[in-house]
Amino acid sequence: MGIKAALPKYEIYFYNTVLCLAMFWAASWVLEVSSSNVNRKSFKTSVKPGWYYFGRRMDTADYEWMMWFSTFREHILFALSGHVLFAKICSMLAPQYRSLVYMAYGLLAVWTSMGWTYVTLILSHCILLYSISLVKIRWLCFATGLCTLATFKCEPFVSWQAEFVEGDFELRKVLFYGGCGFTTMRCISFALENCERKDGNYNILELLKYNFYLPFFYFGPIMTFDKFYVQVNRSDLTRKEREMWNIGLQGAIHLAVVVVVDVLFHFMYILTIPSDLKLLRHVSDWALVGLAYFNLVYDWVKAAVMFGVINTVSRLDHLDPPRPPKCITMLYVFAETHFDRGINDWLCKYVYDHLGGKHDNVVQELVASLCTFGVTILWLGPCEVVLIWAFFNCFGLNFELWMAKFFSLEPFSSFEVSISEATSRRIRAIFNTFNFWSIVLYNILALNSLDFAKLVAKRLLLKGFPITTVVAMFVTYCLVQVIKERERKQEKK
Repeated sequence: MGIKAALPKYEIYFYNTVLCLAMFWAASWVLEVSSSNVNRKSFKTSVKPGWYYFGRRMDTADYEWMMWFSTFREHILFALSGHVLFAKICSMLAPQYRSLVYMAYGLLAVWTSMGWTYVTLILSHCILLYSISLVKIRWLCFATGLCTLATFKCEPFVSWQAEFVEGDFELRKVLFYGGCGFTTMRCISFALENCERKDGNYNILELLKYNFYLPFFYFGPIMTFDKFYVQVNRSDLTRKEREMWNIGLQGAIHLAVVVVVDVLFHFMYILTIPSDLKLLRHVSDWALVGLAYFNLVYDWVKAAVMFGVINTVSRLDHLDPPRPPKCITMLYVFAETHFDRGINDWLCKYVYDHLGGKHDNVVQELVASLCTFGVTILWLGPCEVVLIWAFFNCFGLNFELWMAKFFSLEPFSSFEVSISEATSRRIRAIFNTFNFWSIVLYNILALNSLDFAKLVAKRLLLKGFPITTVVAMFVTYCLVQVIKERERKQEKK
């Protein structure tokens, strides 16, 4: 009750106004800190000369962003353009063989970029998991897959396998871990789907087509094998009305976002400042809170653009890839907190939903979430920060269920029935406000550092109390109501 209830228009306008003013206020503080410390000694390694037109330095602290849209953009564009060209020619001349062309081009591209020994390593993992899948024992396939994934996260297996990559170029490490990690997840998906198949087995060629689809190979996202198999073997390649227009528009939007982000990097050093703890101790509370928020928004934008570019290419191939990630700052419940929708779909299908059932049993939910975050830890790589992040997110997910069970009892359930739906929504939003900042702090921990997360929490809850705490929570309450209103309108459509 009251979750998606409508509120008066003037109240929603008020929430939007407060939110916009708060964003501009926080941004002005971050801009002031960036401008006044541009020549700071600790900034020299990451704040470098930017575009000539601005005459300002630019924040280059994010290696992934610079790799995609600056340092290696020509290489990435060349590889993806070649894929699109050959895929289009094949779709016109021999559409029934397009999946084979995708595989052949992907193999050639991986061979060219990483060497034949790396291709051999990838093939050996594919053959191993394919062989295990023939036994059709689900737990054995999953255990083998996780052991294979662990070999890319633990020494001495990592160093030994890394020697299979030829050459010593800057992208070597990124491509090695990306290709190997995503290959393992795809192979597990294939093996588990093969276990579910009642009539015979899938051909190993189908696994190779699935794994060596170039747009997904190095950087994801992951599409589960059952979806990929159906879509890539679809014979009807006719497009919906205005589909090509939408694909082109999506590509133009991604290009515009890249330009806007690069422009903002000349004025707001949101990635470099959090690494300087001495400076952070002297900035205002609003600058610190703004940095925390903008870091999360930026990380979502980066993922949305990178996955968006890949998804645009895959849509040209008549595939329906996983949707872009949901912005972490648009989430106020742990049950919806996920960064990569591909990984999230994979984990839900094979672990979380498989073990958790309807997610209404406390014990089942605890087991399902522990196993899900256990796999996630292995996927991200076990370390102190990842373990702390996983613990708090797992606790938050289960705590929500415990609270839902508790407040469904008397007298709370009767109290909610007695009040209006709008009032119920407002009360829920108050609790969601604290949830929101829990999610923000836990994810700052993963994106930045433990020290930065502790500093933000201490300033927000202790040193800034009561003024900063109350104001920040009120603005967050307005944000939660804006999100709820957006969800309500989407549900009505």
